[in-house]
Amino acid sequence: MAVYTDVSGEDLAAFLADYDLGAMLSLKGIAEGVENSNYLLHTESGYFILTLYEKRVAEADLPFFIGLMQHLAARGLNCPLPVKNRLGDALGRLAGRPAAIVTYLDGMWPRRQNAKQCAAVGEADALLHIDGEGFALKRPNALSIEAWRPLYESAASRADSVQPGLAAFIEKELGWLEANWPRGLPEGVIHADLFPDNVFFLGEKLSGLIDFYFACNDAFAYDLAICVNAWCFEPDASFNITKGRAMIENYRRRRPLKAEEIDAFPALARGAAMRFLLTRLVDWLNVPPGALVKPKDPLEYFRKLRFHAQASSIRDYGADA
Repeated sequence: MAVYTDVSGEDLAAFLADYDLGAMLSLKGIAEGVENSNYLLHTESGYFILTLYEKRVAEADLPFFIGLMQHLAARGLNCPLPVKNRLGDALGRLAGRPAAIVTYLDGMWPRRQNAKQCAAVGEADALLHIDGEGFALKRPNALSIEAWRPLYESAASRADSVQPGLAAFIEKELGWLEANWPRGLPEGVIHADLFPDNVFFLGEKLSGLIDFYFACNDAFAYDLAICVNAWCFEPDASFNITKGRAMIENYRRRRPLKAEEIDAFPALARGAAMRFLLTRLVDWLNVPPGALVKPKDPLEYFRKLRFHAQASSIRDYGADA
């Protein structure tokens, strides 16, 4: 989440006039994240999230994201539910951007993640994969391996300004991934961005998943590998094997991993680290002027990628093979 597009009071009033939410009481920008412009909207009907979709989100993909949240909520997954206007539409336009209002979820995202929370996320990711079955729309993963080299090439000339030798390191790792990327794994709808700031807890209980704007169709085990990257490392980049075991084994209790997924896991984790290293690197080098957003450190994923490059089996992540 972030704020790139300002919303005037007049434009917002005209937009809200199509909804049965009552009068607006307040609007506050949310500065976290990097993708869309998000506001906490308070009306007479309660609290909501107002999202303006920025240029990285293709407008043609919005029916997939909106429909997926509706599908998952109907299956019982606790996620934001898009609010429809009086015409029955969940999408509109505001300040020149596609826009939507979704319900507000109670809870806080955990700043310091523990093993119990990692276990809950593993279970929630498996349930998302199960509940996504039957969703009619499809969306390829626009940030899978085919996108990584173009991302690298767009940043290669300035990569060493972030860290000396970074360009050569990425080039070598990309070559390995392109030669060894797992294919033909079980797949379906994945979240693809289930970071701590996209998971809410009330106390120790997971209360909801948010921000489905990278959701797509891809390998289920790749989504789990993204979660392991996001949740199971310590601030010094050491891997916490207790957290890894808790996450993977609780995922498997809901959705058992097939043998080919287990064998592919180190490569998938390595690729997930590459994906976030590259997108963070591009964002780091290209922050829009005036944006109320702090880019995330790409070197966090450089350090994680070095760990994955040494892993030989899922046992290195704390799980049973």
